[in-house]
Amino acid sequence: IGRLPAFLTTHQYPSVFFVSFFCFLGVEAVFSQQPQDLVVVAGQPVTLPCTIPGYHGVVLWIKDGLALGVGRDLSGYPRYTVIGDHSSGEHHLRIQRVELMDDALFECQAVQAAMRSRPARLTVLVPPENPVISGGPVVSLRAGDPLNLTCHADNAKPAASILWIRNGEVLNGAMYSKTLLRDGRRESTVSTLYLSPSNIETGQQIICRASNKAVPNGKESSVTIDIQHLPLVNLSVEPQPVLEGNLVKFHCSAKANPPVTLYRWAKGASIIKDVTGDTYEVMVDHSFFTEPVSCEVTNPLGSTNISRNVDVYFGPRMAAEPQSLQVDLGSDAVFNCAWTGNPSLTIVWMKRGSGVVLSNENILTLKSVRQEDAGKYVCRAVVPRVGAGEKEVSLTVNGPPTISSTQTQQALHGEKGQIKCFIRSTPPPDRIAWSWKETVLESGTSGRYTVETVNTDEGVISTLTMSNIVPADFQTIYNCTAWNSFGSDTEIIRLKEQGGSQGSTGSIFLFFSFEGDHNQPLLCVLCNGCPLLMDANKKWLNNNLTTIYLLKKAIIIVVYDCNMYNCMVYHLTAVMTPK
Repeated sequence: IGRLPAFLTTHQYPSVFFVSFFCFLGVEAVFSQQPQDLVVVAGQPVTLPCTIPGYHGVVLWIKDGLALGVGRDLSGYPRYTVIGDHSSGEHHLRIQRVELMDDALFECQAVQAAMRSRPARLTVLVPPENPVISGGPVVSLRAGDPLNLTCHADNAKPAASILWIRNGEVLNGAMYSKTLLRDGRRESTVSTLYLSPSNIETGQQIICRASNKAVPNGKESSVTIDIQHLPLVNLSVEPQPVLEGNLVKFHCSAKANPPVTLYRWAKGASIIKDVTGDTYEVMVDHSFFTEPVSCEVTNPLGSTNISRNVDVYFGPRMAAEPQSLQVDLGSDAVFNCAWTGNPSLTIVWMKRGSGVVLSNENILTLKSVRQEDAGKYVCRAVVPRVGAGEKEVSLTVNGPPTISSTQTQQALHGEKGQIKCFIRSTPPPDRIAWSWKETVLESGTSGRYTVETVNTDEGVISTLTMSNIVPADFQTIYNCTAWNSFGSDTEIIRLKEQGGSQGSTGSIFLFFSFEGDHNQPLLCVLCNGCPLLMDANKKWLNNNLTTIYLLKKAIIIVVYDCNMYNCMVYHLTAVMTPK
């Protein structure tokens, strides 16, 4: 037997179960069990399975690329044991009391069979230590002072999440930070909770609960709040809700010991100097919805401040004005239109001239814009039974030109004739050219032919004028092509004798289309089994009886005789032959 490689690589594919195998001494060795990714809490046991029926050679367990030992001898790792029926090919790795150092990548390798199992990630979770609230178990403060509580939950993997709970409800707004320890795996977490004076009462109990995946139910610590008496204030607003421009009364009631000595009112950051009692009356506008009115009550121990917003009904007011955009073809266009209003307003994005709702969010995202996406867009906001507002923006799409033209245009024999193509292009076209037979004309006059270009608000009109129309003009294929920095577009136009019938010249159009990701496939056109030759203008000629035009994904054959035509499209791996 020749020397075998140390191992064979097993590729892993999503959603596909792949079994490594090797034939050793005439016996097919396969993994019937392989270790899987596991998540385990520190201190618990875990078993990584490995079964290779029919294999009796040496089996190694590998941890982060290093062998743990030979066969079942793992003497260097007292918590590790290889268990299972060796004669049945069972070589399971048993780890007692998993520790953080066991967080690693494990593999089972059959040495003589040059096989290795799929890598299995053992993730070890470590619960946080009991949380500790600084200053507990009783935190004393003077009424009117804010309360800052700090809770530590250390040595956890992953980092502990901390919740603050009072009366069964979670308190929001806490600041959260974590620190990675020197072992590079465990983390310590600190959470700081700020409570304003109006948001705490004496005797309240506040709980810090720390949890992670190792202890989903968490560990808790609590403190009791002891507050010296300051004014307890309630601020009422009547009536609510109220329409903008109506009268509202604020009443500030307070219980204090010693008694209240001062009331002070403010709106937002501005003091209301002419009001000194416990009542404030005012005609409200939309600003009262976002700028709270506050009442500050003072006694000899200090002050308590409470504020309320007024539920003012007002029509849409623009908070962020959308901007018109100019983007490249295939890019995303993102409009942002923010309104404020009360009650809750409805935002509708539509394209001007269309009744289709594109979005009901502040942001309108048009993915991979096409040239037909260009136009006017309207952001409209409606506050039910109160008012409405709208803002219009424009979308301009940079891309290759698009040509719109009637493919068959008419003219009178012996008279002057014209064929036109209309070009939409952003940016404007760099070049427009007409081509027929062996002639290319961009502007000016050549023989009987003149090209004129006119710019309009909607695009560019290019006109090919022919003096003294002759019969051959009705059998000629004309190409109108436009270019800009993003690409080009071509329109094929045919001239028809006015008053005649379609196809009176005896010509027939054969159209072959094909699909595929290749930009430049190899093409061959056969006429009665004979290949047609291509000229410098990418046209195939057959004794002037057949003209073939190559487009991006299609071929048009203008036939003046009766034959059998084959179009063969060659890709690297396949040939398609429509007939």
